[in-house]
Amino acid sequence: MQTNLADFIKNTREGDEADAILRSCVHCGFCTATCPTYQLLGNELDGPRGRIYLIKQVLEGKQVTANTQSHLDRCLTCRNCETTCPSGVQYGRLLDIGRKVVEDRVPRPLGQRLKRAALKEVLPRRWLFAPLLKTGQALLPLLPPTLQNKVPRRQTAGALPTATHTRKMLLLDGCVQPALAPNINTATARVFDALGVQLVVAPKAGCCGALRYHLNDQDGGLHDMRRNIDAWWPLVQDGVEAIVMTASGCGSTVKEYGHFLAHDTAYAEKAARIAELCKDVSEILPQFEAALQQKLNGKIGKRVAFHPPCSLQHGQQIRGKVEGVLRAVGVDVQLCADSHLCCGSSGTYSILQPDLARKLRDNKLANLQATGAPAIVTANVGCQAHLQSGTAVPVTHWIELIDSALAQNLDNYGSYNT
Repeated sequence: MQTNLADFIKNTREGDEADAILRSCVHCGFCTATCPTYQLLGNELDGPRGRIYLIKQVLEGKQVTANTQSHLDRCLTCRNCETTCPSGVQYGRLLDIGRKVVEDRVPRPLGQRLKRAALKEVLPRRWLFAPLLKTGQALLPLLPPTLQNKVPRRQTAGALPTATHTRKMLLLDGCVQPALAPNINTATARVFDALGVQLVVAPKAGCCGALRYHLNDQDGGLHDMRRNIDAWWPLVQDGVEAIVMTASGCGSTVKEYGHFLAHDTAYAEKAARIAELCKDVSEILPQFEAALQQKLNGKIGKRVAFHPPCSLQHGQQIRGKVEGVLRAVGVDVQLCADSHLCCGSSGTYSILQPDLARKLRDNKLANLQATGAPAIVTANVGCQAHLQSGTAVPVTHWIELIDSALAQNLDNYGSYNT
């Protein structure tokens, strides 16, 4: 695709990157076939090819309107199009650039500004989000029906292991996950403890940066990334083997720290090292497959439907690893029809685009439940909460299956630490 960037962005870092991405697109249209919003709306401008054309116009200096902003807002950033694209177009990066330019030029209505400001200020801060969530949970029966299914029921987390091990890995505690689903990280710590690995948490680390960055507060997102690097770096220097991600959305972002901070001479090298160390939990557990089989003394024997989050299968390009680990310990894992499509959660999308998100959720749940599995597992807390809001079928993180099975089989091997 030929481009002629406007002077305001020509020869800038963002302009050069956008120009290269635009030129790689051949407008073949394969991406539209796997775009969730195009499938729902049938509008070319609500598919990747149309949005790429809109961004090209914006960067070439054409008029930017609220209509342009609306089409870009409706993108889930699921990156399914990147998996489909035969030309390797880095659509997600182009979208970040285009959205920021549009955000700076199109004033949003007051209601949108307030909602986005609240999301940016509250969600990344655990000390704000956690008490607000607890209040909502306590008042759940009094909330309007439209809000009740958005507030997850209170979850308790089991005890953290206290043993120390020679092998150590870092765990990102995150921002909303400790309040929404605290058992995910404690379950992960218990599983790793059983395998002779100690998970450590850097107290000053927090939100991975995705929340603010993808809400067009890119400076705020980069600040969060730098804070995490500062918190993790002493432990990296002490030799932790990996930085473990239990939320695939966070993992997708941390694995791109090297790109996000490539321009920052003070952080570029550290960011690249952090990205290299970042591993989804499904990338680590396969090396412990034999030990898990032994400790589980013959296998879990449950049937579940697995929803692979977009951030796992399209963002991180990880496919089959969760299924492989679960099947190795005897879980009957079912993938539903259209398992490559987004469930509609996508960070804050389910809040900002509730109608589209609900349709995508209901379509996904119908397909998951058609497998006949009595439970649903996933790999990202946002997907978990979003799916659970539409069904009475339990939706959990897949690592909790293994943790539960280990707890039930304690008598078979004595304790978690043997």
